[in-house]
Amino acid sequence: MSDILLRERDAGTVTLTLNRPDKLNALNEALVTALHDAIVELDRDASVRVVILTGAGEKAFVAGADIAAMAGMGPIAAKAFADLGHAVGERIERAHFPVIAAVNGFALGGGCELALSCDFIYASEKAKLGQPEVNLGIIPGFGGTQRLARRVGVAKARELVYTGDTIDAAEALRIGLVNAVVAPAELLTKVRDVAKKIEGKGPLAIAQAKRLVYRGEDLSLQVANELEAQAFSALFGSNDQKEGMTAFVEKRKASFTGT
Repeated sequence: MSDILLRERDAGTVTLTLNRPDKLNALNEALVTALHDAIVELDRDASVRVVILTGAGEKAFVAGADIAAMAGMGPIAAKAFADLGHAVGERIERAHFPVIAAVNGFALGGGCELALSCDFIYASEKAKLGQPEVNLGIIPGFGGTQRLARRVGVAKARELVYTGDTIDAAEALRIGLVNAVVAPAELLTKVRDVAKKIEGKGPLAIAQAKRLVYRGEDLSLQVANELEAQAFSALFGSNDQKEGMTAFVEKRKASFTGT
């Protein structure tokens, strides 16, 4: 694991920390590649149940893409960088485990987009979020024009993208961009508590639920509901279903194996 991306594991929960604090964890090619490769690797490990994504230091989750690195790009290099950012977002969305963003400070531009690709977002009271790319004469390039609209609605997404405004954590909570806002010192504790709660659920069920929520966004309700019915019934062939229902009847905690 590269020192620009730190990894910590506690049973089935893995914490990935973006580690360029001197650059406010700004995304360059090396960091985005390291994150992509880490998600791919973890997705091959069925024992990984939840991933937490956060930034090193107290000031930033990710302050944005590394503007110094982008400034000299031409269209071909910029397209390659955008493709890399989209690949990371897609790998996060397709992973069998939920990914929780712990936004501990600035989450601007690519940082906001990275958080948006996660299943949900918890933010510090000091967090600042936004898509300020238009201030640089460009637009979001890692999925911001699309995921932001799906998260907060088209009208609010247009406002944030067109104005380039940065909003505080309270406003992000009000519009549904983040799921909860907590004191800075309590952020990781809150996220780890949620991760441990999810870790104790049936992993096959969590993976199917995640897949269906993401796939269903682009399908008609009828088609999406049929996919849900198929996934629901398929889980009745798993050991986890048998264990979960037996444990319920026997009034004990289930011990899931992911099989």
